[in-house]
Amino acid sequence: MAITQTLAEFSVRTDRAQIPAQVTARAASLMTDFTGSIIRAAADSDSSPAILAMLDRLGLAAEGPCTVPGLQRRFAPGAAALLNGAFGHSLDFDDTHADSSLHPSAPVIPAALAVAEMTEASGADLLAAIVIGFEVCCRIGMALDPTSHYARGFHPTATAGTFGAAAAAGRLLKLTPEQTVSGFGVAASQASGSLQFLQNGAWNKRYQVGEAAMKGLMAATLAAEGFLGATEALEGKHGFLNAYSDLPMPERAVEGLGSVWETLRIGVKHYPACRYTHAAVDGLLALKRDHGWTASDIDRIRVGLHRNGVALVGAPLAEKQRARSIVEGQFSMPFAAAVAVLRDRFGWDDYDLLGNAEAEALAGRVEVVQDDSLEGLRHPFGAVLDVTAQGQPFHLRIPDPSGEPETFPDDGQIAQKFLSLTAPVGNGAEQLWLARLGSVAEAPNMRGYLA
Repeated sequence: MAITQTLAEFSVRTDRAQIPAQVTARAASLMTDFTGSIIRAAADSDSSPAILAMLDRLGLAAEGPCTVPGLQRRFAPGAAALLNGAFGHSLDFDDTHADSSLHPSAPVIPAALAVAEMTEASGADLLAAIVIGFEVCCRIGMALDPTSHYARGFHPTATAGTFGAAAAAGRLLKLTPEQTVSGFGVAASQASGSLQFLQNGAWNKRYQVGEAAMKGLMAATLAAEGFLGATEALEGKHGFLNAYSDLPMPERAVEGLGSVWETLRIGVKHYPACRYTHAAVDGLLALKRDHGWTASDIDRIRVGLHRNGVALVGAPLAEKQRARSIVEGQFSMPFAAAVAVLRDRFGWDDYDLLGNAEAEALAGRVEVVQDDSLEGLRHPFGAVLDVTAQGQPFHLRIPDPSGEPETFPDDGQIAQKFLSLTAPVGNGAEQLWLARLGSVAEAPNMRGYLA
């Protein structure tokens, strides 16, 4: 199958008018949601100062035309893509696509925004490029088989995301199909992202997603300058799908292309943690509302997850029960469960419970196991809860977490989440940002639009 060529043709030749209005509108909502995370992390993420200092020290933070919302500086395009990608992913509050088990906005929007500001593109053209990038990275992520990709230790947002970033950037750079094939060829050499950050709560996950945005931009720009990249970068013998997965399903990359829009299958997070924790948090909040439990009422919580979820947020269990850093908390089902029970919510500011004695004691009563009933499903993010409270057993199955397409938040809910993140750090600019994001489709020129 000529997958690389097919996706290149789609990226370049899909007319803006061929993208359904609801798909473009969904991309705009996702951009608003993602920008809220950028702004908060620029001011409030523990890893952000180090990334900025690195760029300054290496002379890579030179002034340029591109915006990082929340910072009072302009950057060259590559640095802006890196920063917006890393910041937007730092809170682990950004959107997810269940079938590919990746976060599409984090690599795609920063690359597209950087080129839109470079070229003074319109907001409508930016949104079309974002949709193209979403479609490419989500489809490549599905073709990898996420379970197989995870089993080999890869982080799909950073790997498949590089191709989505290249597609979005290449569209705005007005590449030909042949140039886009070359861009994908370069992206295949750059795609990287390791799950080893789980070992010690490292900051690699944030940075490697920012890198995916920057590297996709670089790949597309190399192609624009005539650089010859590898052909068959996806399906070739040594191509991305065969090199990064034991069980690739190449047909999923192009199945329904142009008629089935994966953009509409992207979900928004209600909690700033790995998506595999969300269904269980939803269930615990519902049970607590129904029964009025306090933490002392709960004897035991048993959470059944898909094997990917167990690997990411449930094992080794003893370590997950003692999360101390933000990254450890973001990937701890026991910590997320404890927050939900203690606070009746789970927001960014609830990471103040890390190291809290009551939270840690409750986390110690949380068990995480593989539930075979969740295997082989199209969506792997459900949960099965068995709670013993006041000596009584309670059982609840949650097929999908909140915020998936069937329960996608409306404009008011998107705005509420955006303001909850940005109001503490926005210095009064948060309403202006929100208004501009709400009107991005009508913007004649994106340069400085979100400054």
